Amino acid sequence: MPLYKNLDPATPAGKRTIERLLQLRQQLNTEIPEKSAEKTLLLATWNIREFDSPAYGDRIPEAFHYIAEIVARFDLIAIQEVRQDLKALNQLMDLLGEHWDCVFSDVTEGTQGNGERTAFVFDKRKIQAGGLAGQLVLPPIETKDAQGKTIYQPVNQIVRTPLVVGFKIGWSDFILTTVHIIYGEDMANSPARIEEIRQVAQALKRRSEDPFEWSRNLILLGDFNIFDTSDETLKVITDAGFVIPPELQQLPSNALQNKFYDQIAFKIRPDRFGTTGKAGVFNYYKTVFTPQDESTYAPDMGKAYLTTGDGKQRQNPSLYYLNYWRTFQMSDHLPMWVELKVDYSDEYLERKLSS
Repeated sequence: MPLYKNLDPATPAGKRTIERLLQLRQQLNTEIPEKSAEKTLLLATWNIREFDSPAYGDRIPEAFHYIAEIVARFDLIAIQEVRQDLKALNQLMDLLGEHWDCVFSDVTEGTQGNGERTAFVFDKRKIQAGGLAGQLVLPPIETKDAQGKTIYQPVNQIVRTPLVVGFKIGWSDFILTTVHIIYGEDMANSPARIEEIRQVAQALKRRSEDPFEWSRNLILLGDFNIFDTSDETLKVITDAGFVIPPELQQLPSNALQNKFYDQIAFKIRPDRFGTTGKAGVFNYYKTVFTPQDESTYAPDMGKAYLTTGDGKQRQNPSLYYLNYWRTFQMSDHLPMWVELKVDYSDEYLERKLSS
């Protein structure tokens, strides 16, 4: 569990945070399976909006407590939109405590990279870093000239370079790749978005077929900016041989719950990391920063709550709170999770007995 020592019930914010944490913990207890020591792995992915960007202001302290409480309910979570300044990630790690660790990517150079990193945060009492860590770089296209000399033609790299890390749990090893795919055009099947997803999926497919790969169990997860499960953006993942468990296939993951931005897909060896049938998207807005809390946070929102940037009065301040301010406190995405079976010792013993 996260650390609560800095919460002061004598202050209005401290008292509110403690009360909301109790409610949030109750919701987590109801909706998320209990952690096990050896039998299962609770895996999640969460795009935490602008974590933390000075352009939109720092999160208030209580938001970090809620984020830490949610993260701590999983064994391993991929986080997107970690900023170049690591202060927010460091603050999260401080709240999680000494049993937690993280691996994060470098910032992709150039304006399209948006000053972002991705990260894996994991409970090291259960998960071990396997030694493999890198970022996915696409190979050049190889052609031959008239004299038979090999020509190497550079290709466009993924705008926000995916993070690739190997982990171990129990007897099993696996490679996680997390992405934040380019949004591109505001349409379901933006060509730039399709091409990035295709390139990532095909690159990982080639790795899965390499006998010298560190692990043949590959999991691809993150923010793909997929509008709907019928879109080509999802099909290019499955065309590469990745499988999205049925439990995850119809779960919208944005705050409005009308888009399927986030996904978790598997390309693994038989009898490894089967799902238990439990999966979901956790909507924390049922408990924290609820619509009924709007007036409570008016002082924290400041003058922007009632006035636009050009000094005009807002016609609907509630929309500013619901769709803007609170999504920069928590996120405009909801964490997606799945419970995986990782203990196959019975099956192993049965095979030995029958061999």
